[in-house]
Amino acid sequence: MLAWPALLLSSGTVLALGFALGHETLYFNLSYAWLVACLLLGERLLAFRAVWRQSDGQLGPDLAHTLLNKGLVQLFVVTLFAAGAMNDPMPTGLALWPLWAQVAFGLVASEFGLYWAHRLAHEWPWLWRFHAVHHSVGKLWLVNTGRFHFVDSLTSVLFSLPFLLLSGITMEAVIWVSAITAYIGILTHCNVDMRCGPLSLVFNTPELHRWHHSIDPTIGNRNYGENVMLWDHLFGTFYWRPGHYVETIGIQDYMPTGFLAQLAVPFRWARVQAAARVPAAN
Repeated sequence: MLAWPALLLSSGTVLALGFALGHETLYFNLSYAWLVACLLLGERLLAFRAVWRQSDGQLGPDLAHTLLNKGLVQLFVVTLFAAGAMNDPMPTGLALWPLWAQVAFGLVASEFGLYWAHRLAHEWPWLWRFHAVHHSVGKLWLVNTGRFHFVDSLTSVLFSLPFLLLSGITMEAVIWVSAITAYIGILTHCNVDMRCGPLSLVFNTPELHRWHHSIDPTIGNRNYGENVMLWDHLFGTFYWRPGHYVETIGIQDYMPTGFLAQLAVPFRWARVQAAARVPAAN
């Protein structure tokens, strides 16, 4: 039960050192590289499922989605910076709170937007066709953490970022919230056998998030929280079975294997799904 918090805290410690030295961007990248290295080793030595170490033929699309997703999101955020939309607020209200309290508030506030963006992506068919790209994998490992269609990714940003910008917390706290979201995101998708116990009642842990990837929608359409599970508890979508583990992950819809086809399929969803249901001619 110590591995998950130890990895999260060690990454945060590296970032805190970066803030102290005035090089937070560099040290965030170092902290993320540290986390990736630890998880790569963990997936090799302590895999949750050995079969998930085998290739699924999706390494190229996984990496391509990740690069496109990150590139568009970073461009969007840089544009907001340039427009002055993300400057530090006046030193009043929440900006006067201790940093840890600002970060905690920012996580809960942004999570409200992330929760509803994620829930709508499952329950609104038009958004599901984009989110299905992420859920179409048959295994979870750190590389497909960023496997999101760019429309899906931008939807999450548009839902969550206003809550951060309007909360009144400092830009330092906003950076911390963003960093923690990145750390928890890669931790939840890793193929490492980490037992998190009661931490799963509060945070989005690997063993909790795997239920969300179940191919059974009655189970998969639960646990929408990205970082903390507060809103799942409040809105009745929390799901956890201690001592049990998800059997099969994936989707019941058809998803092409190529990257460009995966980008295009949401825009031709009905036609592609109908064609996939037609048996091939003998």
